[in-house]
Amino acid sequence: MRAGPSLDYYIVPVTSYQQNCTIVVCPKTNKCAVIDPGGDVDQIMEEVERQGLDVEKIWITHPHFDHANGVKELKTATGAIIEGSHIADRFWVENPYNSFYGVSKENRFVPDRWLQDGDKVTVGETTWEALHCPGHTLGHIVYYNRENKFAQVGDVIFKNSMGRYTLWGGCRAELVNSIWKKLFPLGDVNFVAGHREESNLKKERETNWAVGDRAQRGLMMPFALYLDVFDIAFRGPGRLIEAWRWSRMNRCNM
Repeated sequence: MRAGPSLDYYIVPVTSYQQNCTIVVCPKTNKCAVIDPGGDVDQIMEEVERQGLDVEKIWITHPHFDHANGVKELKTATGAIIEGSHIADRFWVENPYNSFYGVSKENRFVPDRWLQDGDKVTVGETTWEALHCPGHTLGHIVYYNRENKFAQVGDVIFKNSMGRYTLWGGCRAELVNSIWKKLFPLGDVNFVAGHREESNLKKERETNWAVGDRAQRGLMMPFALYLDVFDIAFRGPGRLIEAWRWSRMNRCNM
């Protein structure tokens, strides 16, 4: 699929969670980066071979198992360089007791490069920006191509929803802040999320019930409070106080 004048992409849903593994391609060189190979590497490689691509990079938005369990196998198959996510996500890759949501023991890997906010990454002749967007995980990275106004946002925002923040390292306040301070200012940018359909950041700001304009004006506050109460069951009362304080301080300033 054509994302812009100098960028193609293909989506390969992987794992039982139907995670949108995204292959972004420089059409001038046929080099590609595979974003979030969470599993089903045979299906990913079938698409790579079908399109006649050369896998140059593996990019990670965050190392939950459905996004990163296939990284090691894909690296072995292609020799590609692994970049991302932010080093704050190291827990999900290295913790020997973390076997449910993190990378499984047999699939653990070490990135060739951890990314910082504002770092540049390249594939072929295309250049991308790494945006550190915590909230779903501490080190979540969004990959943004400014020239083609296209992004792969992982599990930060979805069509008409936003990412989960009740797992370790998650925080509703940080997630909302990432969306409003890092993503919505990008404007009319098409994006692929980690799950569900593709969408557009400008449209989500206008219509997204969970984190768009109406939500920030307080029109969805009753449901937002319900989500915060749900968060308490996982994270303790400090998260509710933090989220409420952040929303009251920042709602009118974004």
